[in-house]
Amino acid sequence: MRLLMLAPLAAALHITPAVVLVKRPDAVQALLPGADAYFAREVHLSQTDAHRLLTKATVEMKPWVLEAMAAGLASQYRELKPGDVPHGAAAIASRAGNLAEYIAAEVDKGVARALAAYRTFYRGAKT
Repeated sequence: MRLLMLAPLAAALHITPAVVLVKRPDAVQALLPGADAYFAREVHLSQTDAHRLLTKATVEMKPWVLEAMAAGLASQYRELKPGDVPHGAAAIASRAGNLAEYIAAEVDKGVARALAAYRTFYRGAKT
């Protein structure tokens, strides 16, 4: 009975993290500041491919992600081309702590997978 009385209090005290939604064109422009032309193509991944490509981040990682970003992680990925190997973690190693460097290494893996997928998806496409 006591548990049922505390449930509304627990629900009221639950803090929901802020989420900012942006439109796709705004996100693309923010991620590719030098791009002057781009197009959207719908891609549907199988469950197996989605599992191999996508990385999850949790709220607990936010301080380390912010530390890595403050150390210049995002700038390490500018002008990468399919086939390039990202080295963001190595580039920020002297400016960030061990956990931020670990997160950067995980981001490197995700960027490498995205570049490989991009290369495969756009093989033969004229740019």
